[in-house]
Amino acid sequence: MRLLIINANTSVAMTERAVAAARRIMRPGTRIKGVTGRFGAEVIASRSAYAIASHAALDAYAEHGGEADAIVLACFGDPGLQALREVASVPVFGMAESGCRRAAELVQRFSIVTGGERWGPMLREYVEMIGLDKHLASVRTLASNGGQIAADPAAAEANIIAACEAAVAEDGAELVVLGGAGMIGMLERIADRVPFPVIDGFTPALQYSEAAAGQRITAPRLAPVPTQGLAPALAELLEGRD
Repeated sequence: MRLLIINANTSVAMTERAVAAARRIMRPGTRIKGVTGRFGAEVIASRSAYAIASHAALDAYAEHGGEADAIVLACFGDPGLQALREVASVPVFGMAESGCRRAAELVQRFSIVTGGERWGPMLREYVEMIGLDKHLASVRTLASNGGQIAADPAAAEANIIAACEAAVAEDGAELVVLGGAGMIGMLERIADRVPFPVIDGFTPALQYSEAAAGQRITAPRLAPVPTQGLAPALAELLEGRD
């Protein structure tokens, strides 16, 4: 299996963390390639950065997606996920959708804990869009963004645990989803310190991609459109040039 991990922000360190985690989780022999966004915010923490990241995700797929058997979008909130599914010929999975779907398979009510205060309304809207809002107890955000959490996970542990505990005690969650590429690896650090289930979004995305690898997507071909100012590979994709 050839897995492409797209990190739609510009943090190479986050991409490297995601690839290293995937190598621990995926079956031996899986070929894993990580790609970092060529442009945009180092950490996605606002609607404007999210919009730019959607373009960056498409740009990365156009440049690097040709040989992949499956794709994981390693950005919680899944910027560009539906657009990637529109153009990709292989299965594409996002961290947020995968984490929420796995949570809804396990419990009736779950909460999300993530870094960056502006993610609260954005994630509530996203969970509603994917049809799982009836399962969402709350979104608890931290003042630290994903980049800050990734840079010093030990310093963030206490705040993350406190947010998880509040989601269960005050919001009625039965399970907590840790959201964000900056949270990759945090589950292992805190799982034995909380008396309730905690999952991340990255592991389910990898598992779903492994199960779906090899499927070919036969979505209707996009109608070619003229473009201006795009990178050559993305322009070629949207203009329908082979």
